[in-house]
Amino acid sequence: MRNLKTIKAAKLGYVVTSLVLCGTGVLLVAWPELSAKVLCRMAGTLLLVCGIIKLIGYFSRDLYRLAFQFDLAFGLLSAVMGLLLLFDTGGVIWALHLIIGVIALADGLFKLQTAIDAKRFGLGRWWMIAATALISAVFGLLLVVDPFAGAIALMTMTGLTFLAEGVLNLCVALCAVKIIQNKKEENG
Repeated sequence: MRNLKTIKAAKLGYVVTSLVLCGTGVLLVAWPELSAKVLCRMAGTLLLVCGIIKLIGYFSRDLYRLAFQFDLAFGLLSAVMGLLLLFDTGGVIWALHLIIGVIALADGLFKLQTAIDAKRFGLGRWWMIAATALISAVFGLLLVVDPFAGAIALMTMTGLTFLAEGVLNLCVALCAVKIIQNKKEENG
């Protein structure tokens, strides 16, 4: 019963943080002139919370063990990067797009493997995970390469990357996390 609650909490956490990522992305696209310092703190908070949710997910036991399979290392990375952005804002502000880009690129590539594994398990919506993973990875790569002319374009791309990451994680939570109750847990 305890494990069922952990899986449900992890899935709910994934959905909520995904929606927050989408909202943050929309905010940045709408107001790309937002201060980089404010963005650093917002991104730090999001990465820390997402890292914690990923760790909770990793230690849960969903049916296919697909959605959370890379979340130990990735959750730790996200949490550490989040703390770095929160507590050394001035020192890392210049690398904000690199940090977000690398995390989005890595998450997209890991989730691409999740999509391939989901296809092997016969999950019908594996292609949704694959498509959003590719989009997120491309946006992350663009942030790392930084081909943009000016801060406004970079902030807009950062917003689009947050939006892509939110949609990707929402797809994974809804398509790959399967919660099955056994008879003992249903009656207990």
